Amino acid sequence: MPAYTPEETHLEWTKAFHAGDLDGLVAMYEPGAAVMSAAGEEAVYEPAAVREVLQGFLALGAVFDLRTQRTIRSGDIAIVYSRWTMTGGSGADGSEVNLTGQTSDVVRRQPDGTWLLVIDNPFGCEGID
Repeated sequence: MPAYTPEETHLEWTKAFHAGDLDGLVAMYEPGAAVMSAAGEEAVYEPAAVREVLQGFLALGAVFDLRTQRTIRSGDIAIVYSRWTMTGGSGADGSEVNLTGQTSDVVRRQPDGTWLLVIDNPFGCEGID
């Protein structure tokens, strides 16, 4: 389902994640969107790379909780800050997933009135020296 407010981008992203809907997740991004795959790593931009990052998150089999804290909007652009947790499931080494973070995501209103992610940074400032 499309997002009609900046805050709904996180709500709809979470719904797609819980449904295991990779295509739905990918549809939440503008073409060429920047997606951070890990704290301190470089962003990916190519649609295939974005899809791979999202598939990796889904493959963890974890429960994802995302709570929007603040949105700052200027016209058709907004930054959305949310706290998230990812628990349960298992990592590549078989250990249980127990992750937390603070997003700083940029979204943009599209010509049809929906909002899509332009920059997806689930790690905030983590990993930045």
